[in-house]
Amino acid sequence: MNICVAELNLYPVKGCRGIALRTATLSATGLQIDGIGDREWVVVDAEGEFLSQREYPQMALIETTLTATSLLLKAPGMLLLEVPLASEGDVVRVRVWDDQVSAVTQGEIADTWLSNYLGVPARLMRFDCEGSRLASHRYTGKVDAPFKFADAFPLLVTTNASLAEVNERLRRQGERAVTMARFRPNIVLDGSPAFEEDYFKLLRSGPLAIRPVKPCARCSVPGVDPATGEHSTVVTDLLASMRATHDGVTFGINAIVVEGAGGALRVGDTVEAELRF
Repeated sequence: MNICVAELNLYPVKGCRGIALRTATLSATGLQIDGIGDREWVVVDAEGEFLSQREYPQMALIETTLTATSLLLKAPGMLLLEVPLASEGDVVRVRVWDDQVSAVTQGEIADTWLSNYLGVPARLMRFDCEGSRLASHRYTGKVDAPFKFADAFPLLVTTNASLAEVNERLRRQGERAVTMARFRPNIVLDGSPAFEEDYFKLLRSGPLAIRPVKPCARCSVPGVDPATGEHSTVVTDLLASMRATHDGVTFGINAIVVEGAGGALRVGDTVEAELRF
């Protein structure tokens, strides 16, 4: 069985569109490029609670781009927003699920842009480089697995075969196929059978090793069409009918980095999968 990396995706801003990469650094906190990590930024409300596509599906239309000096945000009906990477702000506390996380304000211009687009008071925050956030040791064991503003783990791994199975079932229902963008993975693999990721114990690519630790329970976000920002229950209803487990309705596997942090991962790299039974 020949498994390889088919896609690498970095999501600079939690809830917004990702960036497809050919090569990424596999840091302890997940994928990284030029020092910018996955979910480096988060959008919060006036109380500091994170905002997502669950409540604001139009966030799916916010395009993200990274330059050497700036984060660029683009959305329908909005002027291009440039957020300097070197900007300094105040350190505040924001809430992501049950975690209180240190974050750095990104300025009134960014806050006004997001508030105007979303139609509610909103602020852009960057992860505080002096802060820390660890995945639950319930799943990582003795390994400290840091991450930024992702939901709960540094990495999400999916497979093209699993998406193909979902699309085949959608076809039988007379529905259109969907893209992997709905599931917002960091690493997409080719070459394994559908849903074999449920049994992944360890993934190796050269000196790099990733340990899957928990199936990814899905919320309403896969119901958001990333091309239009519109929500329907077609995909989530199908997942509920075929993927309901004691972990919830799952698609993909959450993972942590256990060896080779700082090394490079590339599209096309061969991956060796150790399975658990």
